[in-house]
Amino acid sequence: MSARGFVVIILALVAVQSLAGDPSPVQDFCVADLNSEIFVNGLPCKNPKQATPDDFFFSGLDKPGNTNNKVGFNVTLVNAARLPGLNTFGISIARLDYAPYGLNPPHTHPRATEVLTVIEGTLLVGFISSSPDNKLFLKTLHPGDVYIFPVGLIHFQFNVGDSPAVAIAGLSSQNPGLIVVADALFDSKPPIPDDVLEKALQVDKEIVEALKAQHKV
Repeated sequence: MSARGFVVIILALVAVQSLAGDPSPVQDFCVADLNSEIFVNGLPCKNPKQATPDDFFFSGLDKPGNTNNKVGFNVTLVNAARLPGLNTFGISIARLDYAPYGLNPPHTHPRATEVLTVIEGTLLVGFISSSPDNKLFLKTLHPGDVYIFPVGLIHFQFNVGDSPAVAIAGLSSQNPGLIVVADALFDSKPPIPDDVLEKALQVDKEIVEALKAQHKV
């Protein structure tokens, strides 16, 4: 093999790795040391000889979350910070509870694809593809239905029924991240200048100020 061919292979391998999600484990497990002060990309591991069965156990997804809030929604996320045994495995799980007509507002997970399974109720769900298409993929889900939200894309779920709804979500990262669109626009710290929001949303300053004020209520 020529030197040039070898370089091409190395660059290809680097490119594949750069497109991967969470790092793959190189041992059986890497239980997170939640008390460590070391800062790494992810969570540091504790000595595997100190691992216990409880490091791989979480209890509580059978309990409904409190949906008594403005949007009528609650998420119980089980990630590596709550279940240390998940560390380095690139997955997490969540229970989603919706009050009648509750909404999980438009948001993104910058580091994870989400697979949603409806357990109870009827959900109107959707995601929007990236520009320039901005296509809305909308679907009504019933118990037993499954839907995918691709990584990084804005998506939402709305309970269209008059009774509570429950779903379980699997996510392809131990730390999926969350960006709620309205929070990012109207409750950033420091705030986005009104002039920027006026131009971006094509609305008057009074509307921007009203939206910011409403968001803080």
